[in-house]
Amino acid sequence: MIERRAVAILVGAGDAIGAAVARRFAKGGYTVCICRRDAAKSQHLVDELKAAGHEVHALSVDARQEAEVQDLFARVEREVGPIEICLFNAGSNVNKPLLETTEKLFFKAWELACYAGFLVGREAARYMVPRGHGTIFFTGATASIRGGNGFAAFSSAKFALRAVAQAMARELGPKNVHVVHLIIDAGVDSRAIHERMKARGIEANAVPPDSLTKTASIAEAYWFAHQQTRDGWTHELDLRPSVERW
Repeated sequence: MIERRAVAILVGAGDAIGAAVARRFAKGGYTVCICRRDAAKSQHLVDELKAAGHEVHALSVDARQEAEVQDLFARVEREVGPIEICLFNAGSNVNKPLLETTEKLFFKAWELACYAGFLVGREAARYMVPRGHGTIFFTGATASIRGGNGFAAFSSAKFALRAVAQAMARELGPKNVHVVHLIIDAGVDSRAIHERMKARGIEANAVPPDSLTKTASIAEAYWFAHQQTRDGWTHELDLRPSVERW
């Protein structure tokens, strides 16, 4: 019987942080499952990683739907391999004045950034706890610890996700499942951020070097946390460029 390689399942894995984590953990020897609402959007990354000799899969999932999350994890365990690493990276970075924040917008932000994180983390634990090991990652933001002007919806969701991660860490740590919450207190060096800057009249090449955090640096932080021995686990790690005010 051929032994299957351990799997890193990345939920809410887009073209920035998710893609960088996929590259890093594939390089580290893991089979990578890139999961987002439309798996076809990750085909270019799948082709890149397969060309480099890595085993990678792209799967569609709406992380807000319990049945879809359960089916995803069951399928990966059945068809791909045992899940050792799980990243929850979904979120809805909404910036709206309070009086323009509708009930629908507020609920959507919570549903995607917090509720979906609970579903994904719980399902990962369902498989990791019986095996007695595993790592669960949650991507946080400045909004996880500070409610900013115009971020009532997003901050409330990220605050709540942080609480879910803390509760999970305290419960699952003694069962040898490492839960990590990474606060990215920075602008991320990505296409989406460059487009937002351009909309404000700022060209990406005008930004001082290393003032945005590179996605590869974020992926290395996750890799570092996963490599920690159980006598010295980090639960929460904050990451920012040296020039960031905090």
